[in-house]
Amino acid sequence: MSNSNRSSGLFISFEGIDGAGKSTHISGLADAFKAAGRSVTLTREPGGTPLAEKLRAMVLNDAMDSLTESLLIFAARRDHLAQVIRPALLRGEVVLCDRFTDATFAYQGGGRGFDLHVLKTLEAWVQSTEGQALLQPDLTVWFDLDPLKAAERLAGARVPDKFEAQPVEFFRRVAQGYADRQQAEPNRFARIDAAQSRETVWQDVVTVFKTRAWL
Repeated sequence: MSNSNRSSGLFISFEGIDGAGKSTHISGLADAFKAAGRSVTLTREPGGTPLAEKLRAMVLNDAMDSLTESLLIFAARRDHLAQVIRPALLRGEVVLCDRFTDATFAYQGGGRGFDLHVLKTLEAWVQSTEGQALLQPDLTVWFDLDPLKAAERLAGARVPDKFEAQPVEFFRRVAQGYADRQQAEPNRFARIDAAQSRETVWQDVVTVFKTRAWL
């Protein structure tokens, strides 16, 4: 999405394996942007619209093959983009999204071992519209954490969905999937060491945005 088509909106995604703690800091960052006078849309993937939330429930809980899973995720993303993300950016808002397409490449591509070329095709179809470039976040904040540590944090926290119930080796592949996405687009990523204390992680997050003069 070109700058002329997204006004002064800012699109930020938050990524990381389950247990990395990313969701803890999204609401804090939303408050920080609001305090700075910005309008904020706080959303998530899969989900963010009534239709996408229905698809999210299926993806997280129902058995299906990797292609079906990927198609449902991108279907949810298409509705989310059309109904929430693009309109908010055109209004000049800050969009904070808990996961976006990098998660699909990490979980379905890395974790499931699904064909990355198919995912790239779906990405191009879903995130582009006529006359506009592929929409990607202005910044992706990646909360990087060793899968063993993440598993310790998740243990007993809640009834796991089908992804959270995967073995540690699955999450090692997911983490590598995130690393591969960062390597391909280093300027779009800000890596946060999520093994630190919550306070230190938060300070690192704030520093990322202050360095870019966004806060």
